[in-house]
Amino acid sequence: MKTKFIIFLFVSIWLALIVRVFSLAVSSNSYYARLSLQNTIKHELIAPVRGEIVDINNRPIAINKLGFKIELAPHLLLKKHKQEFNEEVNLLLKLLPSLDKKNIIKNYKKKDSFYNHNFIDVVHFIPYKQMMPIYSILNLRKNIKVVPAPKRYYPYKNIAAHMIGYVSRANQKDINKDPLLDLIGYTGKTGLEKYYNSYLQGVPGEKKIKVNANNQEVQELSYKSPLEDRKLKLNVDMELQKYISKLFEGKVGAIVVMKVDGSILAAGSYPNYDLNIFVSGMSYKMYDELSSSLDYPFTNKLTHGLYPPGSSIKPSLGLVYLTNGIGSKDKIYCSGSIALGKRVFRCWKKHGHHKTNMVKAIRESCDVYFYDGSLKVGIKKMSEGLRRYNFGHKTGIDLPNEFIGVVPSRVWKRNKYNQSWNKGETLNTSIGQGYFLVTPLQIAQQTALIATGKLPTPHLASMIGNQPYKEIEKYVFTTQEKQKLPIIRRGMYAVCNSPHGTATSFLHSKVIIAGKTGTAQVVGIKQDIKKRKQEHELSYYRRSHAWFTTYGPYKHPQYVVTVMVEHGGHGGHAAGAIVSDIYNKLLELGYIKKK
Repeated sequence: MKTKFIIFLFVSIWLALIVRVFSLAVSSNSYYARLSLQNTIKHELIAPVRGEIVDINNRPIAINKLGFKIELAPHLLLKKHKQEFNEEVNLLLKLLPSLDKKNIIKNYKKKDSFYNHNFIDVVHFIPYKQMMPIYSILNLRKNIKVVPAPKRYYPYKNIAAHMIGYVSRANQKDINKDPLLDLIGYTGKTGLEKYYNSYLQGVPGEKKIKVNANNQEVQELSYKSPLEDRKLKLNVDMELQKYISKLFEGKVGAIVVMKVDGSILAAGSYPNYDLNIFVSGMSYKMYDELSSSLDYPFTNKLTHGLYPPGSSIKPSLGLVYLTNGIGSKDKIYCSGSIALGKRVFRCWKKHGHHKTNMVKAIRESCDVYFYDGSLKVGIKKMSEGLRRYNFGHKTGIDLPNEFIGVVPSRVWKRNKYNQSWNKGETLNTSIGQGYFLVTPLQIAQQTALIATGKLPTPHLASMIGNQPYKEIEKYVFTTQEKQKLPIIRRGMYAVCNSPHGTATSFLHSKVIIAGKTGTAQVVGIKQDIKKRKQEHELSYYRRSHAWFTTYGPYKHPQYVVTVMVEHGGHGGHAAGAIVSDIYNKLLELGYIKKK
């Protein structure tokens, strides 16, 4: 019995071995053949060249400088290869003395591991001229690879910086979101570079290479070109852009020059900065100086600057009044203030505007008229109307992370602060103060809405590759509002052309324009102060923000020009000359035709 069992066990083991050998040699042959193929054929992605950004006249705004990166073979830090590693590093330092040895070692260690069989980037960029004399020397080294690597460059440096944005090295968080960035190395961080990043960065190519056991290339089997050099063409005219930057030298704030259809010809947030410092890197000292500035140069004030609109809101609010029971010829008497309970709400004009209707209230920016109207209409209808005109919403511009601002209301205050609303806050809202906050771009969009009756979507892009940007305009006015619009427009015309207009004496525009000035207080005035200080008597950061938003030509609106000067004081005084010069430049450049 024991003999039979031993024979049975012996036969079973041999049968199992025969079955396994058959399985490995015959049945699994195709599987191991495929596995073998994977081990000998290497798939290598090819980084695409980032697309350029150009202005409306094809002037280059964001381009790529030709250069190279240097890579070292993996696993050179192993004991048996350590000497080779040191030799290669020392050679690089000898040929390129400006390199930092610590950075080379740091970059290498970051990617070197047993699992990585690809060459490792140790020097991210060497300019073409610097590399050419030593290219052949480095190219003969088996452990060194020199690879073409373009570097982003901004020829206009700080001009239009906040709109264009910049690219810089992709961090781990960026790579986790988009693994392709591990290959490309750079990504758009702000502005158009970020908004259109997936388009501009392109699609990688791929080559299939046969390699031997030592990971050395034997044969290139196939090559697929990357989808690259995708061009982004803007509506922006860099000649006009440079001009408005000169006009704004030494000032803080924002400018928007926009067609009434939403196409942005020029815009700026000031102060700004040289975009190239983010590509090449900056010192900690420089970063600290910029980031700690009270003028916030890193903030794109066009879309991220939130300000009280002041009287620039009066045309839009005036339309709300006219469609909610207030007649265009209805007059109130402005004595210079209005009392609400124990509090006095003052007009900017100490002795008042006397008898005032809607057109005069806009023309001379009478606060008491709008105080009185707000008590009749109420905050609910005011808030609903303003939100329908797109305040409290994004404009839709092709820039990232746009702010929406604040249109205050009872519901908003309850949700935000868990507090009830009071009538004094209604009066503050009526003159664009209190909780009310807007961006300069929202004011520009509103001005276009009043000028044409259509709400445009502001946009910087003109052509995305071969495809034109799809312009979007909305009709938001009711029939009644459309009928009342001419009254608001007459008031805005008077602001810039009547002897009593708040902007007339500050203008020298060759184009007939309409607009609205605004003076937005940044600090409150105590009730017991009888005599207000003049703006120039206040310390700089206590002065009001100055607004002036316009459209022109008046009869056939084509362009909107909106200017906001931080702590500039009175809107017409601070911005009238700037606005006039911009319209004259539009005339000079042929955007507005002479008649």
